[in-house]
Amino acid sequence: MSKSSKRITELRSSVAAGELPVAEAMELVKKNATAKFDETVEVAISLGVDPRKSDQMIRGVAALPAGTGKQVRVAVICENDKADAATEAGADLVGFEDLLNQIGKGQLEFDTLIAEPAVMSRLAKHGKILGPKGLMPNPKSGTVTNDIGGAVKRAKAGQATYRTERGGVVHAPIGLASFSSEDLMANFTALLDSIRKAKPAVAKGQYLVKASLSSTMGPAVPIDVAPLR
Repeated sequence: MSKSSKRITELRSSVAAGELPVAEAMELVKKNATAKFDETVEVAISLGVDPRKSDQMIRGVAALPAGTGKQVRVAVICENDKADAATEAGADLVGFEDLLNQIGKGQLEFDTLIAEPAVMSRLAKHGKILGPKGLMPNPKSGTVTNDIGGAVKRAKAGQATYRTERGGVVHAPIGLASFSSEDLMANFTALLDSIRKAKPAVAKGQYLVKASLSSTMGPAVPIDVAPLR
């Protein structure tokens, strides 16, 4: 058996059977983050929605009070009158025709793409390139807006973008394993609050079904969601 397999087996054996309170789960995830790099801590939440129905598709963005711990490269597609605001707010790439051409060639040298509403008709044809990467600007995630400067500042400060995937599951990062437990908990709470507020009016029954925490290379630790409902 390889050394990697032994490590994974040992980590999985450290995860207690059953669900843990969030604070205990967080500590265990941090303890199990033993890779040679600073692992990302991620939340997976199963929601009682059917994402195949447009009125139950959940998409949003949560401002993380402790940030993400990573440098976020922000690109902005806008007309000239918005370019100065984008640059002053700290955008890494600002342009229009030049950025559209780069995207068309698959040169996606950014983590977040922000666009003003007026340019979305030009950007739409690149949906097949941006969509699979989760980079297509969307009003619900705050990346299609006339407040370009504000959007850039929020993206730079650190936020988690989420959307329901197959089976109604939401995945989102809440920081790095090197973060203090307090900072991770603050980010987790902010994310959960945002997801709660995004609950569709048509969703019936239990909204928060189950959840888990994990690090990049570590096993998932189930969370007791009953106190969170």
